[in-house]
This record gives sequence, C-alpha cells and structure tokens, in this order.
Amino acid sequence: MATTRQDARLRTADALFRRRKAFNAVAIALACAAAAFGLFFLGWILWTLFAKAIGGIDWALFTQDTPPPMQEGGLRNAFFGSAVMCIMAILIGTPLGVAAGTWLAEYGAGRKLGTVVRFVNDILLSAPSIVLGLFVYTLIVAQSGGNFSALAGSVSLAFIVLPVVVRTTDEMLRLVPGQMREAALSLGVPQWKVIVQVMYRSASAGIITGVLLALARISGETAPLLFTAFGNQYWSTDVFQPMASVPVVMYQFAGSPYESWQTLAWAGALVLALFVLLVSLVARALLVRKRIPND
Repeated sequence: MATTRQDARLRTADALFRRRKAFNAVAIALACAAAAFGLFFLGWILWTLFAKAIGGIDWALFTQDTPPPMQEGGLRNAFFGSAVMCIMAILIGTPLGVAAGTWLAEYGAGRKLGTVVRFVNDILLSAPSIVLGLFVYTLIVAQSGGNFSALAGSVSLAFIVLPVVVRTTDEMLRLVPGQMREAALSLGVPQWKVIVQVMYRSASAGIITGVLLALARISGETAPLLFTAFGNQYWSTDVFQPMASVPVVMYQFAGSPYESWQTLAWAGALVLALFVLLVSLVARALLVRKRIPND
C-alpha cells in the first residue's frame, strides 16, 4: 500500500516536472523569438541609416554651413548650435537636479513633501517634450515679443535634463551604505560635509552617468527646439538669437524634395546616432569601473 502511494507521488511529481519543463521551453522560445524580432528591425534601421548616410559623410559636412536648395554644403552651424544648447542645458539642469536629488535622499526621505516631489518629478520625467517646448515658448519666447533664441532652447532642454538628474542623484545617494554616513556623523563631521565629501564621492559615478544619459536624450530632441530656438541657416554665436540644431535641420531637410538636403539629413542622423552610442558607452564604462573595486 505504501509502495503504491509512493509510486503515485513519483508519477505525479514526474508529470509536474515534465509540464514545467515544457512551459519553460515554450517561454524561452517565445522570449528568443521576441528578441530576434526586435533585433531584426533594429538591424534593419541601422543598415538603412548607414546605407543612406554614408555617402554624405565627408569633410564638408563639418566645415560648411547648411546650403540653399540644390547646392552643396554641410551642417557645421547645426553641430555648433546643438553643442551650445546641449551644454547650456546641462549647465542649467545638472546643479538644480543634483541639489533636488540630494534633498530628496538626505532630508525628504521620510516626509510627505518628499513623496510629492518624487511624484511630480516622475510626471515631468514622462512628460512629452513638445509640452515642455510649448511651456518655455509661453514663458520666454512669447514674453519677449516672439524672439526665438538658443537660450530659450537651452531652457526647454534643461527641463528634460532636470528630472533625469534628480531621479539618478536620489537613487544613487540612497544606494550608499548608511554605515558610511553614520561613521562620518559619529566623528562630529557636519552633515553638509558628509554629503559633499562622503556621499557625493561614493555616488559620483552614478550621478555622472545620469548626466551623460540626459545629454544623450536631449541631443536628439526636435519638438522643444521648434518652439524655442527655431533655427538659423547661417553661422551664429549669439545665444539670444535663433540658432540651428541638428534635429531641427534633419526635420526640415528630410521632408524636402531636394536630394542634397535629404543626404545631409541622413548624414546628420548618422552622426547623432554615433554620438548617442559613444555617450552611452562612456556612461556604461563609468558604472563598470566604479563597480569593480567594490566586488
């Protein structure tokens, strides 16, 4: 009798094992198929980008300004404008984001206000960029008599940088072991020195990574710049006047009937994609280098 029950239990366990093994095999197959599906279209996009853009990559692309229709030229003024506005956006959004993230991690952790700030920051993090562009248009451009400028474009991009840096700083500071903070405070070190000399040093790689990821995100934004910086066909260094940018030029040239403009749009897209790839690799390298000594 006992042997019969034992055999029945073994058969039941064996049947459950085979069923789970079958479900596991199906799940792995579906996951691999989904990954292959996504990688196929990603490879297709990259191949199309390289095939259409490689003919436009030359020295003139970086040394000449955007040309009139049916003439040769480059994207020098657009590259310069994108660099200026992205750097200004980082300079505006990073200090504010680090300060806000520090307050959330060190002072607002157990407060209702901290919860509200995190909720608002998450909303801003997922807000459409065109909404931020319209907000800055109303706040700066409309108030200045409709004067588009690189400064307004930088402010609109800074609103995209801000929530990314806030979230990253908050998370990185909260990942620092509490024993480090307690040890420094027990020695009589003021809390602001603990934050600057202990917490920031421990979380520096993560915070810098967040800034780099924010830079990669804003480098391809078009909608906010259409309402703020607008564009400029000529070389300009005045941040209080309209300024060209790569995403806006791509948007304008890609929809034009002129083949030379379309080639420049594809070339700009390739350079932008390579820049984002480079920034992402640098951010990844920072995280890996910081993680190795702690293992």
